[in-house]
Amino acid sequence: MKVILLQDVKSLGKKGDVVEVSEGYARNMLLKKGMGKEATSGNMNDLKLQKANAEKVAKETQEAAEALGKELKGKEVKVAVKAGDGGRVFGSVSSKEIAEEIKKQLGCEVDKKKILLDSPIKTLGVTEVSIKLHPKVTTEIKVNVTAL
Repeated sequence: MKVILLQDVKSLGKKGDVVEVSEGYARNMLLKKGMGKEATSGNMNDLKLQKANAEKVAKETQEAAEALGKELKGKEVKVAVKAGDGGRVFGSVSSKEIAEEIKKQLGCEVDKKKILLDSPIKTLGVTEVSIKLHPKVTTEIKVNVTAL
């Protein structure tokens, strides 16, 4: 019996896969627990439409991320912090502060989790920071840390 999986099933397949299973397993396990539905022509059509829609949405999000990446590429964000002698910063500049400054200065919304910092910035000066906007789109901006 052919079944369309509605969720990931260990050792059988992932959500959206069409798998061939025994009729007993399908009726007593997959259909009964809502893990799958019978692969009728109507259900197969629905699956094709859902996959096409998911691909369209994924493509649109990637294009939006690429556009934002082009807009941010090479831009500079200034962050003013308290500093002591020798250019040492009291505390550090975190990805949260960088995201807030990007929003204020450039008008772009960037999630702090997407800003890739090896460690918080603890010195004055310009630092290159990578931003991963999408799994396939990464851009870099300059963060200029200045003393108050």
